[in-house]
Amino acid sequence: MFSLPVVKIGSVLVDGAEPLFILGPCVMESEEFIWDVAERLGAVAHSLRLRWIFKASYDKANRSSIGSYRGLGVKDGCHLLEQIGRKLGVPVTTDVHSPDEAKIAGEHIDLLQIPAFLCRQTDLLLAAAATERAVNVKKGQFMAPWDVKNIAEKLATAGCKNYLFTERGTTFGYHNLVADMRSLYWMRELGYRAIFDATHSVQRPGGLGTTTGGDGKLAPVLARAAVAAGCDGVFMETHPDPAKALSDGPNQVPLGQIGEVVEQLRKIHDLVREI
Repeated sequence: MFSLPVVKIGSVLVDGAEPLFILGPCVMESEEFIWDVAERLGAVAHSLRLRWIFKASYDKANRSSIGSYRGLGVKDGCHLLEQIGRKLGVPVTTDVHSPDEAKIAGEHIDLLQIPAFLCRQTDLLLAAAATERAVNVKKGQFMAPWDVKNIAEKLATAGCKNYLFTERGTTFGYHNLVADMRSLYWMRELGYRAIFDATHSVQRPGGLGTTTGGDGKLAPVLARAAVAAGCDGVFMETHPDPAKALSDGPNQVPLGQIGEVVEQLRKIHDLVREI
C-alpha cells in the first residue's frame, strides 16, 4: 500500500514480509529472572520461527512512587542484555533516558528505545542517532501521529537511517489511554514503519495511586486490531506471573500465553497481506 523503507535491526529486517515481535518483561528484576524469561521466550520464538527482538528495561525512570523498584542500572543492564542477545542470537532493545545513557547503550544494544515522555527531547534523539544503532521512538501520549515527522527529521539530520515509531495509546482524560488504530495508518502513510505497543496501550497511568494500573487481558485484543490495521509489528511485555511483577504487572501478558497470542497475530498478518 505504501512505499516504506526496510529497517535493519541487527540481523532482523522490518520489511513487511513478517511481523516483528518485540517481547520481554517490563524491567530486569534480577539477573536470574531475566535469563529465565529470555530463554523461555527464545524457545517460543525458535519453535514458531518468529522475527523478534528481546526487550527489558535496566531502569524504570518514571515510576509513580519514589519507593518503586527501578532496575539493575544502565551499565550492568546493557552488558547483561548484550550477553543474552549473543547467546540467543537475537537483537536486544532497552529504553534510554539521557544522552549519556544512549552512549553507553549504543555499545551493547541493537535497538535504542526512546520513551514516550521523552520523544521530543532533541539532545536525546541526536545522541541515540549518533550511536549508529537503530532507534525506536515511542510516540508520546500527547502527540498527534503526523507530528512524528518532526522527530524523524531530527533523527535523519543526525544521520540515522534505521528508525521506526511505536504507537502506545493517547491520553484520554485522567488515568486512561485510548488506542487509535488510525494512528498506525497515518504514520505509515508518512513513510515510517509503525509498531503497536499492546501492553502500554492498556495502561491506566497512576491509576492505583502509587503505581500504574491496567487491563492486561485487553492487550491481545488490541494487538489483533493493530495487526489487522496493517502495523509492522507488535511490542508486548510479558511476565511469568504478572501479579508478582515489580513493574507494570497489570498490563503484562502471562508468559505462558505468549506463544498462542503471537501465533494468532501472525495468522492475522498473513491474512491481511493477501487482501
